[in-house]
Formats: sequence, C-alpha cells, structure tokens
Amino acid sequence: MSDRYELILTCPKSLESLLLEEASGLGLEEAREQTAAVRGFAPIEVGYRLCLWSRLANRVLLVLRRFPVSNAEELYQGVLAVDWAEHLDPAGTLAVEFSGHGAGIDNTHFGALKVKDAIVDKLRTAEGIRPSIDKVDPHLRVHLRLDRGEAVLSLDLSGHSLHQRGYRLQQGAAPLKENLAAAILIRAGWPRIAAAGGALADPMCGVGTFLVEAAMMAADLAPNLKRERWGFSNWLGHVPAIWKKLHAEAEQRAAAGLAKPPLWIRGYEADPRLITPARNNIERAGLGEWVKLYQGELATFEPRPDKNQTGLIVCNPPYGERLGDEASLLYLYQNLGERLRQSCLNWEAAVFTGAPELGKRMGLRSHKQYAFWNGALPCKLLLFKVLPEQFVTGESGERRQGEEGAAPVASEPARLSEGGQMFANRLQKNLKTLGKWAKKAGIECYRLYDADMPEYALAVDLYRDWVHVQEYAPPRSIDPDKAQARLLDALAAIPVALGISPDKVVIKRRERQSGTKQYERQASQGQFMEVSEGGVRLLVNLTDYLDTGLFLDHRPLRLRIQQEAAGKRFLNLFCYTATATVHAAKGGARSTTSVDLSKTYLDWARRNLSLNGFSDKQRLEQGDVMAWLEADRGEYDLIFIDPPTFSNSKRMEGVFDVQRDHVRLLDLAMARLGKGGVLYFSNNFRKFQLDPGLAERYAVEEISAATIDTDFARNTRIHRAWRLTAR
Repeated sequence: MSDRYELILTCPKSLESLLLEEASGLGLEEAREQTAAVRGFAPIEVGYRLCLWSRLANRVLLVLRRFPVSNAEELYQGVLAVDWAEHLDPAGTLAVEFSGHGAGIDNTHFGALKVKDAIVDKLRTAEGIRPSIDKVDPHLRVHLRLDRGEAVLSLDLSGHSLHQRGYRLQQGAAPLKENLAAAILIRAGWPRIAAAGGALADPMCGVGTFLVEAAMMAADLAPNLKRERWGFSNWLGHVPAIWKKLHAEAEQRAAAGLAKPPLWIRGYEADPRLITPARNNIERAGLGEWVKLYQGELATFEPRPDKNQTGLIVCNPPYGERLGDEASLLYLYQNLGERLRQSCLNWEAAVFTGAPELGKRMGLRSHKQYAFWNGALPCKLLLFKVLPEQFVTGESGERRQGEEGAAPVASEPARLSEGGQMFANRLQKNLKTLGKWAKKAGIECYRLYDADMPEYALAVDLYRDWVHVQEYAPPRSIDPDKAQARLLDALAAIPVALGISPDKVVIKRRERQSGTKQYERQASQGQFMEVSEGGVRLLVNLTDYLDTGLFLDHRPLRLRIQQEAAGKRFLNLFCYTATATVHAAKGGARSTTSVDLSKTYLDWARRNLSLNGFSDKQRLEQGDVMAWLEADRGEYDLIFIDPPTFSNSKRMEGVFDVQRDHVRLLDLAMARLGKGGVLYFSNNFRKFQLDPGLAERYAVEEISAATIDTDFARNTRIHRAWRLTAR
C-alpha cells in the first residue's frame, strides 16, 4: 500500500471553502474545492486526524482507484482490478454506496450491485467463503462515484457521517446538523471570540447544538473524540499505532481544555419540553460545567456575563412553514432585534435564517452575509455588530437619529419603513371613521381595510381586540420578493397603527378556492372567542381555518333575517356555523332547520345555538343540500341560502357548481317555500350571473346594495344577494 493517499472529504453544499481551510490546517496537501467536497493528498495519519478533528466534513474517503467507464462491464472490471485482499477479509462484511450515472448505468442500485459483485468475486475463496452484505455496520464501506465517464472508487474511513458526534440523541423539530452549526459558528467568528475569552449566548437554543459545538471549540475537544467505531476499524490497511497516538493526543488536549476556567456559554429556550433533552445532550458531550441552560422567553432575554464581558449572540430562529406564520415570525424577528439593541450593546450577533427578508426587520444593519444551504433549503447567515451606528429604521436601512453611542430606550416605538408608515396611516384613517360607526351600531367585528391600496393586497378585520389579516395571493406579474416585503411592511405597521399587541395578529393567505379548501382545517389550536352581533353571541376561531366561522359581509342579511323571523319556520341551507340560524332564533322563529355537509361545522353551529340558550326547536341536519332538498317534504316561511362557489366533498354526489347548479337549487328550495314565504339567496362568486329564466317563475329582486354595510362599502362586489318570492 501507498504511504500517501488521495483523500476526498464530503460536506454539505456551501461549506466547501471553510472545509478547505480546515483540512489544509489539519495536514491535507494540494487541497482544492469540489462541489460539496474537498480533494487533496496526505499520508494515512492525516486521514485519521481529519476523521477525529474535522468539524465540517461528513465523510473522509480514501481513493483506491480512478478509471474510465463506458459500460457496466468496464465498471465491473475496474473494481475487480483492485487487490481487495489488502482491504477486507473474505469472511468480512461489506456495504456499497453508488452515486452518479452515465455509461449506460442510470440506476444506482444496479451500479452498486456491479461493484459488490466485483469485490465478492475477487475475494471468494476456494471453499466458497465470501464477504456478506451489512448495510448498517459493515467491516468495510465502499463508495463509487461515477461522473462524466470516470469512476472514483473509495473506502469510507469515517463510517457513519462525521456530523453525528454522538451527544445529540434527542433533538427538536428542525435541528441543525452539527457540522452546519459548527460552520455557522466559525463564520460568525466564534474561534476568535473564544480565544479572547468572550461569551456566547443563544436566546432560542432548542436542544443546544450551537452551545455544545461552541463549547467543544472553546475547550479544544475533538468533535469525534468519543466515537468508538470507525470506517477504518476493520480495514486491513488500518495502522492502529498511528491511530492510538493521535487519539491519545486528542484526549490530552481535551483534558487540558476542560481544566481551564470555562467560558460563559448560556442557552435560553422558551419551550419547556426541550429543556431536558438539551441538558441531556450537554451532559453527554461532557460539557455540563461549560454550558448552562435556562428556560426563558425571547422577550426577557438579557445576557449578563461576569465582568461585563461581551461576545457572540447566535441563533437559528424558526423559518415558518404553516399558514399564517409570517405575522408571528415578523414579530419574533422584531423582538429579537429589540433585545439585541437594548440588552446586547457592543456584542456581535449571528442570525441563521431561511427567511432573510425578515432579517431586515430587526432594526440592525448586517455587516456581512453568507449563503448557506440547510439541506435543500437556501439560507443566509446574517452577521451584526450591535453598535448604535448600525441601528436602522426599517427596510430602507436609514440610520437612527440621536446621539452617537446612545442606546435606544426600552420604550422606543417601532420604526416603520416608508411603505409601512403609509399603510399605518391608512389603517388609522379607516379606524377613525369606521370605529365611530361600529361603536354607534354596537358592532364588535368589522372589516377595517380591504385592499384599499392595490400594492397592499390584504383584508384586515377587527374581532374586538384581535386582528385577522388575509393576504390575497399576488398576481404572477408581481415580483414575489417585492410582494413579501410589502406584506412584512404591513404586518409591522398593524400593531403600531392599532395600538395592539403583536401576538393578537393572525395572518392567512387567501387564494382562489376550489372544492372545500376554504373550510379545511389549517391548524389545530382550538381557540374559540366569543363575539356579539345584533344581540346574539357567536363563537369565532381566528387560527384554525381559512375563515373564522363568521362571514362579516353577511351581517346586514343576518340582521334582516332576525327582524323578519318572528313566528316563521326558518331553513338555512349550506348553513356553515349557523350564525344566520342563531339570528332567526333570536328574532322569534317558530322553528329552525340548518343543513350542512360538515359535521365539524354543525358541531360549531350547535355550540352557537347553545351559547344563546337555543336547542329544543333547532334542527341540525348533516347532508348534501341538493339531495336533502329532494328528499325533504317540509314547508318553510323563511329560507336563507349562501352556497359555496364549488364543492366536491367525498360525502356528496358529484360536484356542486353555483353557476351551473343554482337554478336547480333555487327551484328545489322554492318548492319548499310556504305561502307568503321569502327566500334570500346570496353568493360571492365574482362572475356569477343569475339565470334570467328564474324571473319568469318567481318574483326576483336584487338586494345586493342593501346588504352591503359601511365596512364593505369599498368593496361592493364582496357578494350579491337576491330576494325571491312566489308569484
């Protein structure tokens, strides 16, 4: 065997330059970057050292051979040409990993099979002894990479990926891999800060990955010192004496490092469920004396190291994947920026984010930004110096005014960008007008803003002291980054303009709906709030569904039904949460019947009725409205129909289309209308056209204008409504 080998170190994409520097420092010669890898040459001692000390690599591969491949047979023969007796005992176990394609080999399983066959055939003894396959813990792990007609055949010296240090047996929902966390710390300058005796704090530490990696660097611990099994452990080319020497040196360095006075390293985590796993991870790493952990909210974060030390604040805020995450994330980043400005003056800060636009909302200008990949997700590392001259007002990056060196006071109001201030001004103008109207009319829930300015395509509804925001999906002609920036401007403005807490803002995105999508559960917080309207009490849920359980634009129709319901038999079709039914019952209806396909919403309807003391005469029917009408033989004096535009539930026959099916729907309903009865029909399909033939059979009056209240006067197309009676 050679005294000098070609080595390939693989790593996550975007870590190549850092790994190149690290590997060169550990002895790799002629090193150069490749995609998600570094290649160089070194004796076996350096290969061992890289396994033990690399904080950034995934694997250390020892190249056995490079050879051209144009077909499967050449692949087999190229692998067969290696003297495998130098590497693996015939009775040993083997795993093969194959990547790449070409030369007629487009299936990685087939490629791996050809490599395995060649090794087994080479080692098979006269007695039939041959290596067996063990994919989990083999004696030898072989890699073959096929790239543009060249095969690179390697042994994996590391075994399991080097990012698996062994201390993190418990992890949170979306943890960073250990080598990515180490790369972030290196980019953020932690080795320099630690060498100077600086401190480190993570205000959102999760299970403590940043904390452990930072302490391992500061205490000079080899990241894989505690690993017991390696890819080279059963390799026949392994030189135990060299390995034992390197391992003993690493143990001595660790002992010396841990004997030093520990640096001030602290983590804070709001979720109590993560505290025990994080502490367990810290103890497994042997760093219980170096790293301390506390439960605490970001809003109260304030690092207080001894002797007025400063250092590095590092964190990986959540990225947001669920409906409505934009609002909570914006306020989280704003809060983070506020805590840095108020409690971390003269510190350095590193924020790793998958939503870099939010980083602009922290009120700090980043002096450096680095692109990273977290798996398949593009991310940015934002580096800050927490100094007054770096404080900014908002998206424009304008510097804050005031005395140089003066920290902002705790009561300082949020600063808005120019666009955010414009949006805030419009909200305040609307509130001044609509607030007076709502108070006079005794209305608790109303629409404050409905895309009044085209560039801010939102609907903003007030539910007492809560704000429900719906973002209309922007047209494809709008730059998504610009649309996102405007949304964040608006979200920043809402608490400022309305004087409410950011945690009482809920945001959802409203796109063109089909089927029952608008009714599907989006979350499961189960938080219901009681509101009042026209003397009735109703339950709304601002978080779990796209709609809240109360269509605000139908307020006038509901109140009209209440006024006309006395002594009437009331029928509510497509009843949703039966808010109109509650109004009818409040108005003295002799009986009510409410029909909907959804058990969830009928349960909600039952709660609405019960909340107002109604139950005995209130009939709730689950079923397909069209089929139910065909089967029903009841007679009703007052009917309300507000159908969806489309519905394709599995529980109904066919698909309901309001434009196509409204004639049949109204004919069936009018057949159930008693003498002198009234049917109200409404829908919000913008392109809807009422069939003119209906006016030949019934007295039809469009009442849309009379059913649009003051808060929807800016959007008169929110719905259309008709009053139908028998001729």
